[in-house]
Amino acid sequence: MGAPRGSAVRAATLTLVTAGHIATWSIAAAAVMGVIVRPWRLSEALWAVLAALALLACSLISFPEALQAAAKGTDVYLFLIGMMLLAELARHEGLFDWLAVFAVRQSKGSPSRLFALIYVVGTFVTVILSNDATAVVLTPAVYAAARQAKAKPLPYLFICAFIANAASFVLPISNPANLVVYGAHMPSLATWLDQFGLASMLSIAVTFIALRRMLRADLKGEIARDMPLPPLSSGGRVAAGGIALTAVLLLIASGLDWQLGLPTFLAGLLTTSAILILSRLSPWVIAKDISWSMLPLVAGLFVLVQAVEDTGILQPLTRFLSASAQANPDSTALLAGSVVALFFNLINNLPLGLIAGSVATGAQLSPHLTGALLIGVDLGPNLSVTGSLATILWLVALRREGKDVSTWQFLKLGCVVMPPALIASLITFIRFKLT
Repeated sequence: MGAPRGSAVRAATLTLVTAGHIATWSIAAAAVMGVIVRPWRLSEALWAVLAALALLACSLISFPEALQAAAKGTDVYLFLIGMMLLAELARHEGLFDWLAVFAVRQSKGSPSRLFALIYVVGTFVTVILSNDATAVVLTPAVYAAARQAKAKPLPYLFICAFIANAASFVLPISNPANLVVYGAHMPSLATWLDQFGLASMLSIAVTFIALRRMLRADLKGEIARDMPLPPLSSGGRVAAGGIALTAVLLLIASGLDWQLGLPTFLAGLLTTSAILILSRLSPWVIAKDISWSMLPLVAGLFVLVQAVEDTGILQPLTRFLSASAQANPDSTALLAGSVVALFFNLINNLPLGLIAGSVATGAQLSPHLTGALLIGVDLGPNLSVTGSLATILWLVALRREGKDVSTWQFLKLGCVVMPPALIASLITFIRFKLT
């Protein structure tokens, strides 16, 4: 009698665990679909938060564990707050409008020259201030530039989205996902440049060629020129100085292997205080236009990732990668980077960078195989509009300007732009670092 009863208990336990796993995966999948499709045009953050609450309500994750998972994003929250403050200050003080007129003047009536100029600026902003800054800070400026030039805005706005991911592994600070993939095992700045320098330059170049070719029909004719350059206000100069200060702080923090969130937050707070005092503004004037919903979105996604990871679904993947990497590191790196690039478009690359980091640590992968995973995490989201936090922030910035881009519009471009850049970057990385 004892043996059958024990077997029944084990079977019941197995059934219960399996049911819990299925429920967790179903809730996570529903949240992903909500973030991607945005039914009834409800905020992306709502679906992530509702899914996290559903996991708690169904006891699929404990409250302390959910808090701990959300707390993993503290550095990211601080980073986002600092960047959103800087972006809103720059917009409010007219820095974007000034930059727009300057860019149009430099283009000398050529839409192609304006396209190249914005691409170069986007690359610089991404490398120095992160891909999220490109989405939040540069997108309004680009829209203003297109409006001032009487040009079609979408070709130039697409630059902000694609370069935000294509240039996001030039430096460790170029993408918050880099921080969560490597965690405490972040390479030094010199090692990073040695590993990713050539591959990242190729990613930027191939993305430009493909994007320019796909949008060539919208870059014909002539745009406005010789517009008078208005004086930049004192608040605009302070905002520009705050952005420059942030860039310097991030480079120093990266070189010293510090977390990036606190320096960014402090720079944003210091710049905000200076402008509020100088212009005698109420803090509400700046705070009311910031997309605060990004913070619960990220927190909800971190909780979802933790719950999915707790189901043990990553263990077979960890064992497979460990064995495959020992047998054939080159092929494993190419396959892993490619699969990650495609898979991460289904959810989001920032919280799922935690999964990649967890797998890399669990399988004790070599730094080079981890690097291939990181290229997939950073560059893969150029396929779909919800693949990275940067493109979601880009969408939010577009909606504030009265513009919108559908999933299908972005996907049509992404299918042409992302794959060649990904393959070229991975092959270059593998060729020069795994042989």
